[in-house]
Amino acid sequence: MEIFWLGHAAFKVTMFSGRIIYLDPYNIKEGEEKADIIISSHTHGDHFSTTDIKKLWEDSTILIGPNSIASSLAEFNGKPLKFGEEFAYKDFRIELFPAYTIKKSTHPKSNGWAGTIIESAGRSVYHAGDTERIPEMKDLAKRNITVALLPCGGTYTMDMEEATDAAMDIRPEIVVPMHSWGADLNKFKEIMNAKDPSIKVEILENKSLKI
Repeated sequence: MEIFWLGHAAFKVTMFSGRIIYLDPYNIKEGEEKADIIISSHTHGDHFSTTDIKKLWEDSTILIGPNSIASSLAEFNGKPLKFGEEFAYKDFRIELFPAYTIKKSTHPKSNGWAGTIIESAGRSVYHAGDTERIPEMKDLAKRNITVALLPCGGTYTMDMEEATDAAMDIRPEIVVPMHSWGADLNKFKEIMNAKDPSIKVEILENKSLKI
C-alpha cells in the first residue's frame, strides 16, 4: 500500500491492486484520482465534505461511514457500518473503530463516530478519526497495526503528548501525525522518539509512505 497525506485528516491510500481509498477527503485539488472507496469518519465539515466527495466521485464509488451518520451517507447511497462490522472488497477489508473525546466535549462517545482500519495482505492502516486517547486503543495492540494515523493538534482532539501515549497503547510499526492545525510535526517526532524510539515516526509532508 502507498499512503499519501492530503492535509488535515485527509489521506489517499493506493492499494496493491491500484484501487484507491480516500479517508476524510477535504480541500481536494481538482484532477485528483477518482475513488473506489471513500470513508468519512463523522459529519463535521472537515471530515464529511460533500464538495470534496463529489470531486472524487464516479459511478462505481462506494461511500462508507459509521451507522450514526447514515442519514448523511444516504445522499450518496452510502453504506453505514456498525463497529466491528466488516466491509470486504476484493483485495482488502475495512472495519470501523470507536473515536471520541473524553476531556473535550467536541466528539462525545454518544455520537457514535469512527476511526477506520484497512487491512490487506497482512498489512494494516488505522486512521483514528477525531479522537482522544481512549481505552479501546489498547485492544489495537493485538491487531499488529502497521501504520497509525493519529490526530495531534490538541484543539479538538489529542495533543502531541497524548497522541504519542496513544501510539504506545496501539504499538504500530509506524505512526503518522495528522490533524495538527499547522503545528511543527518535528516536535511530535521528538516526543515519540524520547518515549519509545522503536515506533517509527513518518511525517508525510511532500512524500508518501509505502508499506
